[in-house]
Amino acid sequence: MIALLHFILALLGVPLFLVIGSLSLALFTQAEIETSAVIIELYRLTSSPAMITIPLFTFAGYLMAESNSPQRMLRLANCFFGHLPGGVAIVALIVCAFFTAFTGASGVTIIALGGLIYPILKKEKYSENFSLGLVTTSGSLGLLFPPSLPLILYAVVAQISVDQLFLAGLIPGTLILLILALYASWQGKEIKTQSFAGLSEMKSALYGARYEIPLPFIVLGGIYGGYLTTTEVAAVTLSYVILTVFIFYKDLSFQKDFSKLAAESSLLVGSILIILCCALGLTNYLVDEQIPEQVLTLISDWVPNKWIFLLALNVFLLIIGSFMDIFSAIIVILPLLVPLAAEYNIHPIHMAIIFLTNLEIGYLTPPVGINLFISSFRFQKSMGQLYRATFPYFLLLLLALALITYIPEISLFWVKDS
Repeated sequence: MIALLHFILALLGVPLFLVIGSLSLALFTQAEIETSAVIIELYRLTSSPAMITIPLFTFAGYLMAESNSPQRMLRLANCFFGHLPGGVAIVALIVCAFFTAFTGASGVTIIALGGLIYPILKKEKYSENFSLGLVTTSGSLGLLFPPSLPLILYAVVAQISVDQLFLAGLIPGTLILLILALYASWQGKEIKTQSFAGLSEMKSALYGARYEIPLPFIVLGGIYGGYLTTTEVAAVTLSYVILTVFIFYKDLSFQKDFSKLAAESSLLVGSILIILCCALGLTNYLVDEQIPEQVLTLISDWVPNKWIFLLALNVFLLIIGSFMDIFSAIIVILPLLVPLAAEYNIHPIHMAIIFLTNLEIGYLTPPVGINLFISSFRFQKSMGQLYRATFPYFLLLLLALALITYIPEISLFWVKDS
């Protein structure tokens, strides 16, 4: 009865953190469990070194998206890939993936880059549905690349290594990008390609993006070269981006833009953290009442092996992703699934990549995929048209999901203990 009441409250639009928080308190009170146990778990979570990386990387992403960095990256990618069949579309995919990795699929990619990329695709004679679908899909493309916010949050909640998860996402993320790039190339085979950029233009584009190019090397090289911890890399990255956009390029004004963008990025981080804090109570209740064990007992008769479990897991997560954003799903759903996956001998890193890939697809899944709503608002298009426009991309992402799910080596290639 308590759960049903809170479910109705969620449907009525009550903020998620209030629903989860009050549900946790009600369940603890009903079970006569001391609620102070939540405080201990909250302290453990907030003392995790990985937590500080979330606001640092997010703020860096917001600064880059608001600067002229997207234009510079588009020009650079266009020089190297624009002459290929479907080159302009491939360029859009690469640049969007880069920015989504830093902004965490918060909608910033569609809002910041959509206005640049959509007109370019239309000008190059790509169909409206192809262009809409590509921009909408690209809003969550790159979630598996470091320093993606969902990767960090997953590692914190599941208590696994952020460094290993950063490495594990590289090949699956590249696979998704490659599949979509091949589709873009096929769609663009009849469209006249651009001429190959001259040497002088390539040099100019490289020089123009001279401060953006080192960023992936700072993140990955700093961590895996053994020079910096993940927290230190986050601090260095933000400091570097601040110097870049305010001093080197002078894209933004420190007096006008710094506090505004800090507040905007803090809203995203704050909303995640407040849901996380409230969800800790619910998670502790589920553990205390041995709910995961009961669920495992319930499904063991119906799911005899690992491979069927993976299929059922994907179906369940696709449904979850269709009405819950990735951050809420990580916080609320993940604690239930981790012990189940362990019982079926699924590697925790492989489980992480499967989970995040499903929720990446969830951004495009009707009826309430978040990217669909953002795109509808941004481009003033009906939801029905966006459903049709994104459907081919949805199928391609399902293909990538199947490969990632049933070929664990794609996720575990760089994992040391695999």
